[in-house]
Amino acid sequence: MLHDMSTTPEPAADRCADEVNEEIRALWFRSGGMLSMEERREYQRLVLEWAAAAPGPTKAA
Repeated sequence: MLHDMSTTPEPAADRCADEVNEEIRALWFRSGGMLSMEERREYQRLVLEWAAAAPGPTKAA
């Protein structure tokens, strides 16, 4: 039996941008600055999650 699976990973439970940034930094540290294809996919997912969590630009009053 085949199951319909999404190819889009679900974001972790609404983390703040700082938490996601910390995970990005850890990924780069673990990889020694050279990402494998799998790590690149993880990095791209994390950057999208970070962008969604980062506060938007604020307007000066």
